[in-house]
Amino acid sequence: MTTIEPAPRANLSTLHRDPRDQWPEHARKLYDFLLEIYGEDDPLPTLAASWIAHQRSVNTQKSYARGFRVFEEFAREHGSHPMAVKFLLADTFRMYLENTPTWVRVKGGRRGEMARTGKPYSDASRANALSAASSFFGYLDKVSDDGVKNPFDAVQRPYIDPDYSPTPGYTEEEWARFLAVARDEHRVAAYRKRAYALLLVLYTCCLRIDSLLNARVEDLGYDRGHRVLLLEKVKGGGRKQKPIPPVAWDALQEYLDGRTTGWLFCTASGGQLDEPAVWRLLQSLAKRAGLPLRGPHGTKVDAITHALAKKDARPDKVQRWADHKDSRTTGRYNKRKELMDDSPGYSIGADVAGALERGSP
Repeated sequence: MTTIEPAPRANLSTLHRDPRDQWPEHARKLYDFLLEIYGEDDPLPTLAASWIAHQRSVNTQKSYARGFRVFEEFAREHGSHPMAVKFLLADTFRMYLENTPTWVRVKGGRRGEMARTGKPYSDASRANALSAASSFFGYLDKVSDDGVKNPFDAVQRPYIDPDYSPTPGYTEEEWARFLAVARDEHRVAAYRKRAYALLLVLYTCCLRIDSLLNARVEDLGYDRGHRVLLLEKVKGGGRKQKPIPPVAWDALQEYLDGRTTGWLFCTASGGQLDEPAVWRLLQSLAKRAGLPLRGPHGTKVDAITHALAKKDARPDKVQRWADHKDSRTTGRYNKRKELMDDSPGYSIGADVAGALERGSP
């Protein structure tokens, strides 16, 4: 009879896996950046990256990592380790953000050459950097055995008007022109199809660009008579099905041309399309269409604004479509339209123009 010898126990060292292997992209990038500055013996790279990985949404991870880099550079330039910053220096960081020029590319310079010649940080950028630094210290307090006092607790934040957005809005007629340019004017047919399908899905499904770019062809499906896209929620986690209207589905199928795997929107080599590429696409299309330049988030703003402007609009349905937890968030998009189209200034302006016309010789 053949005996089966038990397999030898694996050495624990062979089973060991570095937890950092599981970090998301922006945590890994921040770790690599800080590691070059502080080295492996300093806890900052690991703690900062762990804090980024702790954030639920990819958008927050990206935003906080960007804001933390601004804070880290400031602390280093002022001779302080970021983890040793106290209130006085934290409050100085607030004033620094108000007055310091931002980094911009040097025109005609070497590749990647940057200089601090840009405008000072916007209110939103300042608020992000301060929130990121405060969140980092809040995380340190949670993971520390002795607790850490947050030096940013008493630092004033810039006021951000929730009803204001610098993003220019497009009317529905302008959107039709924008889409027509995407559909018809690129000399390479494959790029035309991709641009047209991407914009239609982004607009008619009311999506965030990062959510759409993380979708795969395998996420397309069918449910109770609807063509759907199963997406990971950017905020709060979880998955949600988004129905795809026929006009967007037809454009998407023409673009995919029978492809059944891979990133839903990909590069020519099959890699994942990234946000900078979409930014460049939108800038190019806007110029050709004679429209103001703006980024991908403006697409969702317009979609919600146009949906709320319909005669039979149901704000609760628009809220669910937009994936907003709070109805006030959805309402802010509508206020932009009300503040413009419903302005009494148009009425009194027409009256005074008529009076001037009647009174002219």
